[in-house]
Amino acid sequence: MRQEFKDRIVKTLKDQSSNYTSNNKMAVTFDINPSQLSRLLHGEMDRVVSDSKLRQLARKLNVPENPFNAWNTAKTEAFEFLYAQLEACQENSISSIFCDNADLGKSHTAKQYCKEHRNAVYIDCSQVKSRQKLIKQIAKEFGIDHEGRYSTIYEDLTHYIRSMTTPLVILDEAGDLEYPAFLELKALWNATEFSCAWYMMGADGLKEKLNRSRNLKKVGFAEVFRRFGSRYQRVTPEGELAVREFLKRQMAQVAAANNCQMSMKDLWAKTNGSLTRVYIEIQKEKRIHGKAS
Repeated sequence: MRQEFKDRIVKTLKDQSSNYTSNNKMAVTFDINPSQLSRLLHGEMDRVVSDSKLRQLARKLNVPENPFNAWNTAKTEAFEFLYAQLEACQENSISSIFCDNADLGKSHTAKQYCKEHRNAVYIDCSQVKSRQKLIKQIAKEFGIDHEGRYSTIYEDLTHYIRSMTTPLVILDEAGDLEYPAFLELKALWNATEFSCAWYMMGADGLKEKLNRSRNLKKVGFAEVFRRFGSRYQRVTPEGELAVREFLKRQMAQVAAANNCQMSMKDLWAKTNGSLTRVYIEIQKEKRIHGKAS
């Protein structure tokens, strides 16, 4: 592994350390021995951890191995809207649901917010669909021991959340959660009322799942909907033409932030405004220019 890559990993780790109340809690979140973490934060790298562990840290911290692939955040309309929503929820310990079209940069915005705010954690629910996996992952992100008896983990988590200053839990891809996980979220919300903000995010599938379950009077879903604000937030405008112009503005802002040399006409033709496709096309352009130089 190149030293330059190691240096960038450790620098990003140091930048994130201010978001944690202690090195021990940060060590739990990053699956690293506390003494090793302390040595890394103090600038020691020689034989402290293996290259494979450093690569794990790089993935968690979103540090690309090739600096040429670094990505600059564009403050698009969707970014500004979501960021303001998350700030309002965290500052006031309230909860909300964001349901909108896919590919708006929701996940990127949420992750960026967590990097810049203490006591805010991001959970990819598509990776922790079950009740126990979800609660354990939330505990891990807050730096709480997530091994052992589930009941103990749950009790420790609720106690710790109530002791924190304005914590926020962002639940991305929430539509992937299994039914028991939704019931556990309701219980956890009840146990941390006025102590924690919760922000549920997803595309149209989340909205359909919540509406269908409420219409079928499935136990717990009406309560979940009420606890998360009783309405769906969105930023995409109504109407095909308005959506097209909205996507074009987003695409142009992302392209400008990342020094894309492609014409907006060509970029639109290749992506139709999909930010995932925009990312791919810009990275392809970077690789071509990198080889040429």
